Amino acid sequence: MTGGKNGEKSGGRAPSIMFQGTGSDVGKSIIVAGLCRIFSNRGKNVLPFKPQNMSNNAAITADGGEIGRAQAMQARACRVEPVADMNPVLLKPESDTGSQVVVQGKVARTVKASEYVTYRKTLLPRVMESFGRLCDTADVVVVEGAGSISEVNLRDGDISNMGFAVEAGVPVVLVADIDRGGAIASIVGSYMLLPEDERPFLKGYIINKFRGDYSVFKPAEEIIRSHTGLPCLGAVDWFAGASLLPAEDSLALEKKRESGGRIRRTKRIKIYVLGLSRISNFDDFDPLASERDVDLVFVRPGAPVPGDGDLIIIPGTKSTIADLEYIRRQGWDIDMAAHIHRGGRVIGICGGYQILGKRIDDPLATENPAPASVEGLGFLDVVTSMAGDKTLRRFAAVTPDGQDISGYEIHMGLTDGPGTARPMIVLDGVPEGALRDDDLVAGCYIHGLFTNDSYRSKFLSIFRGGSGLGVAKLDYESAVDRTLDEFAALMERGVDIDRLSQIAGLQ
Repeated sequence: MTGGKNGEKSGGRAPSIMFQGTGSDVGKSIIVAGLCRIFSNRGKNVLPFKPQNMSNNAAITADGGEIGRAQAMQARACRVEPVADMNPVLLKPESDTGSQVVVQGKVARTVKASEYVTYRKTLLPRVMESFGRLCDTADVVVVEGAGSISEVNLRDGDISNMGFAVEAGVPVVLVADIDRGGAIASIVGSYMLLPEDERPFLKGYIINKFRGDYSVFKPAEEIIRSHTGLPCLGAVDWFAGASLLPAEDSLALEKKRESGGRIRRTKRIKIYVLGLSRISNFDDFDPLASERDVDLVFVRPGAPVPGDGDLIIIPGTKSTIADLEYIRRQGWDIDMAAHIHRGGRVIGICGGYQILGKRIDDPLATENPAPASVEGLGFLDVVTSMAGDKTLRRFAAVTPDGQDISGYEIHMGLTDGPGTARPMIVLDGVPEGALRDDDLVAGCYIHGLFTNDSYRSKFLSIFRGGSGLGVAKLDYESAVDRTLDEFAALMERGVDIDRLSQIAGLQ
């Protein structure tokens, strides 16, 4: 595929438009999702695309691959099943200096950050291959960049921002977060830092997360235009409902921690989620947090687990052994032991399940620099071996009491032992996980359990005195779709969608 000049549509390529940010966490993911839903509402076959993503929040696609959960959410906005081509390169950090690289849905290798700068140059053909396949089947492709367009120190070999835009000939719209301040400088600075031959790819900008009277900001449009020539394509008001949509990375998690730490509500059920150093798929617990009588808080590093909780959750992690030691350094293992002694409950999901066991064996040095065997927390009578292939699967099943359950698995390791004789859950007659004899400690590999309304309701009834009376039933999946519709409507009110369509090349 040959890129167009200055972001003009190439012959034979589907119309497309790319959103790049003036910084990380400015709202690119939800802007893309909103436009995808708008185009879908207008009868277009629209598909999302993100060349490169860095996130431990992963989803399993219809074709059995891994992509970022934000791209799965965007596929949902398009009303299509997610496929691996929507996010051909996914970096999953395993340490401060290294990441697992997933290419077109499959694990390729683990690289250090310094090595990846060179390695990513070999991935551009795979990125363009995936983009080409989406273009072959779509009326329009909406593309999301990664991080900041201004990271010109990373421009050589870039495949996620302008490197991709130039190669593919895709026009770019900047997204700036006015809520964090400095929107004028971030837009002008981003433009000025680009090489002159790349500036024509920029077609305008959107102001995101706006609060108050826009007329106050209106004079800034002319200031920005005088320095860049870029038009303002609209402003999107602050959207509180964004918290219901799957978050992409640790920056979003920090906001969850801040919110939880700041607000001490009087809700009946208190749930504490351990803020692991390599936490993954923490959106598993969004449905719990959305319940009106649940107060869910992510515990900050260095802080104790409060003693008033009903439930402590050990979430998934990209580095089980490292986060097991991290838990001990925080003293959270002692807090959990005291919590259980008081009759409190603990659940581990995926890596959290492995951590709850008696031992974790790593004979092939999958996580450790050398083969190792590490003592677990010992709250469940199970042992995990990190040998074997990575498990990736989606499923829909039925429990013995007739509940329909859907979810997914994404993990290394096999867990077995006497504790599995009493499973946490049984799906289509197959036992999964472990439940201690006193019912206080449980774990399993299933992500997405709490998105199932019937399961979540039954689970929370343990803390609601067995009835859950007086608690309105939350239809979580419908709530997510309503949220996407609400944000799309918000975008239509504040953004020139017809102009975005023209920029993309839609007639």
